[in-house]
Amino acid sequence: MKRVFGIFLIVLLPFLTLSVSGCGQDEVESPIVEKGVVDTNDGIDDTLRIENVTLKGHKDAVFSVAFSPDGKTLASGSADETIRLWNANTGKVIRTIIGHEWSVESVAFSPDGNTLASGSADETIRLWNANTGKAIRTIIGHEWSVESVVFSPDGNTLASGSTDETIRLWNVNTAEEIRTITGHESYIYSVAFSPDGNTLAS
Repeated sequence: MKRVFGIFLIVLLPFLTLSVSGCGQDEVESPIVEKGVVDTNDGIDDTLRIENVTLKGHKDAVFSVAFSPDGKTLASGSADETIRLWNANTGKVIRTIIGHEWSVESVAFSPDGNTLASGSADETIRLWNANTGKAIRTIIGHEWSVESVVFSPDGNTLASGSTDETIRLWNVNTAEEIRTITGHESYIYSVAFSPDGNTLAS
């Protein structure tokens, strides 16, 4: 079996586990595969998996996945510079969102599920209407790739982490920067709010 990179969602009732495969992991063939798509990437797994369903459509590695708050939609960001929205029940593509000029490193839904944020290696953050796929606004400020984006619990603030070694907080409604947080001495790959929104981890 060939060694691949990929994203797997494994359901082990009563626990839900998300795991990311890396070098040295063996590819597992799924019994249900969306037809009509040929994988042309040598050695790169460009699929997503939900239980025993494989979601095929991206043309390069998938870097980030996120469920909508109601669990009905899955968003994915890829090195193919696109975001895809999937029906989580059927595994079918709802729409493909195009706009970034480099790989999409992170995707996140707002708490109400109406807005999707994406961070990219093109140094921008983009906000999209999750229901239509239309662009809402572009947020510019980072000086290198945006690796992680996350909404605060109230949905009013967006935090982003970047390889420019900064964390930035943004007003979601105006796209204005609230503040820049420094302190790390290397790349920031992940940011997360506490449930009450008062603490940010990086």
